Amino acid sequence: MNYADLFRVTLPETALDIAALLVLIVDLGFLRKAALQTRIMAAVLIGVFGCGGALLAMPYQVDGGLAYPGSADLLLSAGGYTAVSQIGILVLTVLTLFLLIGSDFTKHVGEFVAVVLMAATGGLLISAAQDLLVIFVGLELLSLGLYILTAFAKKSGKSAESAMKYYLFGGMSAAFLLFGFSYLYGLTGSTNLHEIMLGFYGPTVISSTPLVYVALVMIAAGLGFKVAAVPFHLWAPDTYEGAPAPAAAFIASVSKVASFALLIGIGTAAAHVFNQMHHAGFVTASRGPAPTWIGFEHPWSLILAIIAVASMVFGNLAALAQDSVRRLLAYSAIAHAGYILIALAYYTGTNVSANAILYYILTYGLTTIAAFGAVSVVERISGSDRMDAFLGLYKRNGLLAGVLLVLFLSLAGIPPLVGFWVKFNLFATILQVNHGAVPLALVALAVAMSAVSLYYYLQVLKRVFVMPPADEAPVKGSPLTIGVLALITLAVVVLGCLPGLMQSWMAGFYAGM
Repeated sequence: MNYADLFRVTLPETALDIAALLVLIVDLGFLRKAALQTRIMAAVLIGVFGCGGALLAMPYQVDGGLAYPGSADLLLSAGGYTAVSQIGILVLTVLTLFLLIGSDFTKHVGEFVAVVLMAATGGLLISAAQDLLVIFVGLELLSLGLYILTAFAKKSGKSAESAMKYYLFGGMSAAFLLFGFSYLYGLTGSTNLHEIMLGFYGPTVISSTPLVYVALVMIAAGLGFKVAAVPFHLWAPDTYEGAPAPAAAFIASVSKVASFALLIGIGTAAAHVFNQMHHAGFVTASRGPAPTWIGFEHPWSLILAIIAVASMVFGNLAALAQDSVRRLLAYSAIAHAGYILIALAYYTGTNVSANAILYYILTYGLTTIAAFGAVSVVERISGSDRMDAFLGLYKRNGLLAGVLLVLFLSLAGIPPLVGFWVKFNLFATILQVNHGAVPLALVALAVAMSAVSLYYYLQVLKRVFVMPPADEAPVKGSPLTIGVLALITLAVVVLGCLPGLMQSWMAGFYAGM
């Protein structure tokens, strides 16, 4: 292994780790007796500079990624969808850190920011991973950080309870995932994604082996937990409700971007090998996965489609009964994961397909961070995230009410906001490359469930704008926090009015690939 190339390809991760150590040194060594808000500002600034350093280091990575010695197979990828997802992770991490300003749920701010940065490092590794061992290490680095962040509000019983549930479910999902990986390794003799996909489509086809279906189901369970898809979603409502607002926003955005980038990487490896073997004559009607899986060319796609349908239906219907806005956002996240999983079920490995999925999840993460930030401001004043806490908010803080209006309408998919365009682009991409009754039915169901989601988003907005306030006291938050929320809201509007802006930026990373 060329360790100089390994260092170069992991320069962004190295920058985050250095920033994490620097946060601990400054906070514990120099600012231990300073005021809490001073420590928060210092920790956030170091974290922001660390993310900025990681962004500046990305152009210096090894072109195309790092391959195994003497092989063309990648260990870590760079550029393309990997670069887009890593930039998204870093930007969303910065926005999450800004939510920490003005909060008082912990005095251990240096440790909190350090864990956020190290968890983001795991997210960067996941986005680039092309090997089962690297995938598992990255997932565990990210997951362990999320468990800690969820439990950071030590004075909150809900925080401790949600962290324990998250940890127990996470440990079980990791066991399923690792067990599934071990089966794939046993069947193919390799931990590299490219080599594993050769086992599905190459000369020695393993798809006819019953054990491979057990492996696929176990891997689906492990990865389904990471994206909060039904029936692996049970941790999400409690975690979203009990975790501190910055931690909940990080879980809802950064971890989702990393997990879906991993699924894109798996799908891309499968698509590339399938195309190679098809041109070589190994994939025929009698060899390789026959297209008899109810309209799907592979059982993995069928598994994703089943999980997607369950997530869309259950997530939206369960959200209708919620009185907690945080839990509502959790079930909404489950439904949004279902929409994306449809696209992954029909993923073709093309730049257009990857861009459609990343476009969706990045803008969703952006919107969700601002939504949690707005909810946390109201929660800090009222002591509750129940819908009644939002009564008459437009009279108590007109700017915050406007932020919630734009964000929730975007999540519901109302034009001309960006939430509409990402859904339209995602569904259009699915139908563009997949003709038939099954993909059309799945997209129709997704559109119908999006219409259902409008009802529960409007229930919150009804209390914000229509119903009279129970308390006339103004709702005030940190000026910097409110400013960040306003900027994110402006971005949601601008990206909706200029839908090609972000897509053109993303397409630039695929030039020459």
